[in-house]
Amino acid sequence: MRLFLLTALTMCAFAANSILNRLAIDSGASDPAGFAVVRVLAGALVLAFLVWLRGGHLPLLSRRRIAGAGALSLYMIGFSVAYLTLDAGLGALILFGVVQIAMFTVTSIAGNMPQVRQASGAVIALAGLAYVLWPSGAVQVNPVGAALMVAAGIGWAIYTLVGRFEPDALAGTAANFVVALPITALALFATGIEWHMSLAGYALATLSGGVTSGLGYALWYRVLPQLAPATAAVVQLSVPIIAIAGGVAILGEAINLRLILGTVLVLGGIALAVLRLKPRQGV
Repeated sequence: MRLFLLTALTMCAFAANSILNRLAIDSGASDPAGFAVVRVLAGALVLAFLVWLRGGHLPLLSRRRIAGAGALSLYMIGFSVAYLTLDAGLGALILFGVVQIAMFTVTSIAGNMPQVRQASGAVIALAGLAYVLWPSGAVQVNPVGAALMVAAGIGWAIYTLVGRFEPDALAGTAANFVVALPITALALFATGIEWHMSLAGYALATLSGGVTSGLGYALWYRVLPQLAPATAAVVQLSVPIIAIAGGVAILGEAINLRLILGTVLVLGGIALAVLRLKPRQGV
């Protein structure tokens, strides 16, 4: 039960990132690049401070930083720039679809083939997500935006898989954010995107970076060693659904039958992949 609650809390933190991002960018309080840079900066400062408080140190020179910080930078850059040309729903669908495919592929190559039940649950959940997020009307996909979101999905899949081997979740996450900060900032500024942020934009990006990203990612690294790779992949499909529900509750967005049916499919698929049915014992 404790693992379930921690995993659910982590997914809520990830979903909160989407809501905060939408609040900042849709309102014009921030541009995507500025939001991403402040988000990583806030996460690095908060996490480094927490590591310092407990008397620890940042393993900046560990070889794990190549994969951890590199993957985090790839995710942040691809995610931020892709949404300049992609519909929000389609972008989320590409992102989480790539995460599923990448994680299932890597774990299968490593010899940990997912069970039929897990694979079936992933397919059902992804179908439900596609049903909810697929844009209505004619779909026009910007190839550059789609490629960037695919890169973001690969980055997040690598970040998740690497997290299973991080000995200190808080210190490892802090080091990833510190190393990823200059890489992310330089890459985003190189795109020529103009910096535009209001006080509200800074506040939302700081909250996203310091709390829902920094602490949320540290918590994710903590629970990952206790989750099978296939389980870790499938449960993340709940994030867009939680974000949409949050949009309904917080932003006053409309709820419809499509959202309800898609949510049932996603949650049903996750349950099929995660829950283990105990055989009935004879009397």
